[in-house]
Amino acid sequence: MTSSHNIHLKSPEEIELIRQSSILVSDTLAHVAAHVKPGVKTVYLDKIAEEFIRDNGAIPGFLNYGGFPATLCISPNDQVVHGIPNSYELKDGDIVSIDCGVLKNSYYGDSAYTFSVGEVGDSVKKLMNVTKDCLSRAISQVRVGNRIGDIGAAVQLHAESNGFAVVRDLVGHGLGRRLHEKPEVPNYGRQGTGIKLQEGMVIAIEPMINAGNNHKVRFWDDGWTVTTVDGSLSAHYEHTVAVTKNGVEVLSSFEEIEKVLQKKNIF
Repeated sequence: MTSSHNIHLKSPEEIELIRQSSILVSDTLAHVAAHVKPGVKTVYLDKIAEEFIRDNGAIPGFLNYGGFPATLCISPNDQVVHGIPNSYELKDGDIVSIDCGVLKNSYYGDSAYTFSVGEVGDSVKKLMNVTKDCLSRAISQVRVGNRIGDIGAAVQLHAESNGFAVVRDLVGHGLGRRLHEKPEVPNYGRQGTGIKLQEGMVIAIEPMINAGNNHKVRFWDDGWTVTTVDGSLSAHYEHTVAVTKNGVEVLSSFEEIEKVLQKKNIF
């Protein structure tokens, strides 16, 4: 079923398949979380993620998507998103956004989490906590009859009131049989504006928040990596959610990730 904006509205059966893919993404991120520590190369995290996804009967959703060469987008420090795993060794005090997608039973799941590596300072913890809170506040706006602008406004208000900047050149998105579908879901906006949310919409909400007050980003010549223009840190969290007649259903989960972090005494 398609809405007036060429948005494919999902049946309950389709939403269930997207949930299964999204939970596998969450489990993959939890598997990777156990290995996030100083001295580990990002390419190693990518390798174990690909093995885990394939062992669970799915295909990495990002690998070869538009030519992307890896299973995970791994973006340390001033990298906002779409960092390519390589020989970079994580260092004590780094933060790293890890974004993962899978394709299972013909449907995609997509989620991201920002991890601290070793010890980070209070200002860095604040950036991470505020960004994660931005995601929660955005999700609280998801219900039939609200608008895309309500989601972005919630993110923008919380980020900017804490002295941070919202990346504007990159947005969340719908997903289902394709990794990126309509509608786009910006992390800024005005309440009461934009496309109206309808039952059956499935969207990935993903605040990308920069430390400091500069929202601008730089796109690298590799065609993928995006960094802050001023070298400031950036944090990124993402959930896949469905609009249902009863409100919002979060299809991905941070629960298993945070169990791993608790064991590591990070969370």
